[in-house]
Amino acid sequence: DRPASIHHVQVAIPAGGEDEARRFYAGVLGLREIDKPENLRARGGVWFETRNLQLHLGVDRSFTPATKAHVAFEVDDLAGMRERCVAAGLTVREDEPLPGYERFYVDDPFGNRTEILQPVG
Repeated sequence: DRPASIHHVQVAIPAGGEDEARRFYAGVLGLREIDKPENLRARGGVWFETRNLQLHLGVDRSFTPATKAHVAFEVDDLAGMRERCVAAGLTVREDEPLPGYERFYVDDPFGNRTEILQPVG
């Protein structure tokens, strides 16, 4: 038996936020949008794919941003991603060191905390 693996992570967004989500998650972070199944499209939201799992952005009618819980995206070029975030007008925040990684935080357009990190060494 092998342990369970993560298929996807879902993050809440407000109703009507799909285009803003595309600008951030696809435009800034470079994730690839994938089609939602036809039977789920009426709910709104948008789905993306990373190297190893899916990120589902689901509409929450009583949306509140996740300011502590977050998704961490591992990148190959942290400095380049930082530049992309700054160029997009996003505020980059530093945090305590994480052994073996360099990292920063940035909020998505809805205030959801997002971590960007790169292995070092």
